[in-house]
Amino acid sequence: MDTAEKELSVYEAMAARFDAAVRMLDIDPGLVKYLRTTEREIIVHIPVQLDNGKLEMFDGYRVQHSTGRGPCKGGVRFSPVVTLDEIRGLAAEMTWKCALVDIPFGGAMGGVVCDPKNLSRGELERITRRYTAEILDYLGPDRDVPEADLNTDEQTMAWIMDTYSMHARHTVTASVTGKPLDLGGSRGHREATGRGCTLVCDEALERLGWKRHATRVIIQGFGNVGASAARLMSEAGYKVTGVADSQGGVFNGRGLDIPSLSDYARDAGTVKGFPGGESISSQEILEQDCDVLLPAAVENVITHRNAGRIRARVIVEGADAPTTPAADAILIDRGVFIIPDILANAGGVTVSYFEWVQDRQGYFWPESMVDERLQRIIVAAFHAVIDYAAKKRVSHRIAAYMLAIDRTAFSIKLRGIYA
Repeated sequence: MDTAEKELSVYEAMAARFDAAVRMLDIDPGLVKYLRTTEREIIVHIPVQLDNGKLEMFDGYRVQHSTGRGPCKGGVRFSPVVTLDEIRGLAAEMTWKCALVDIPFGGAMGGVVCDPKNLSRGELERITRRYTAEILDYLGPDRDVPEADLNTDEQTMAWIMDTYSMHARHTVTASVTGKPLDLGGSRGHREATGRGCTLVCDEALERLGWKRHATRVIIQGFGNVGASAARLMSEAGYKVTGVADSQGGVFNGRGLDIPSLSDYARDAGTVKGFPGGESISSQEILEQDCDVLLPAAVENVITHRNAGRIRARVIVEGADAPTTPAADAILIDRGVFIIPDILANAGGVTVSYFEWVQDRQGYFWPESMVDERLQRIIVAAFHAVIDYAAKKRVSHRIAAYMLAIDRTAFSIKLRGIYA
């Protein structure tokens, strides 16, 4: 398999970074094998009656990577290109992400192979509920707590919570996170990942001696993460010069009017065609001149093919696994300041943890408290990673992996191996 093919595998990319990190850690080889291996991989085949009366089958997955530090935590995505390999890699990344920000979860990820664009609301609900029922024995507040991910949202989480609750015979709000506020969701959750990206970018600017008003930002992806980051960064004084989604993008070197762009995207369903700048493709926008690039869409968008043309000096990874290992090497050689995904986008899982805590307490916090606690955790994690990277003379990504893996290994050693 050549380099280009390997770049396409989310799991192989995670495994390569894991191997690079553990080579620099003093961990027993047997424990390394344990940490590298998923605990459970569930494959289900979901029969769903479509609106036209036809019965269709959908494949679904749930991978639980680790319960060494607590219940599993991870998203559920709906996409026609979901694979077990992708889900396996993202589940492991969730383990490291939770450990890095020191919240008591392990990693999981789930997905259903379907195209939400071609399904009605009723069909999506039936897929969600049957998928939940098929993996129900492995879910729960103390086992595995799903959250929204690609092409899923608050409504999807409400359906999962209700399905779980119907089988439990009582309402279990802590069974999922990312729910609507009226069903036990947390204030600040919707903006949490975008806010975390903004916080780490602020800290990077402080380290580099830059000013927000002179910092040009390009964002690929205008879903929940990208749109929230664009709004928060614009409000903070950054100059957002480019935004793109899956259909296309818009670029304006003088800066985009983000409130107007958000209104346009809400009505049109895309940022493509926004009159406040020149049209550009979703791939081309990655290569435009800017100071900060924030990939917030899907994985593997920065590869060895385009890494040499990336002109940003800072990359904030709002998406999971947007940069391949081959691209990493190119960018590091060029001195690009990379804030890796397991740090940059950890705001989402951090506030998911807050939601889980609030649901179990039955007591909910004001948004100011959520934001303040999020900032404290993300900023501390940022400085831990950057300082550790300098101390060990490794990249920021490998430093983040080393910290997370070492923390997870320590917890498992304390617990011991049940036999």
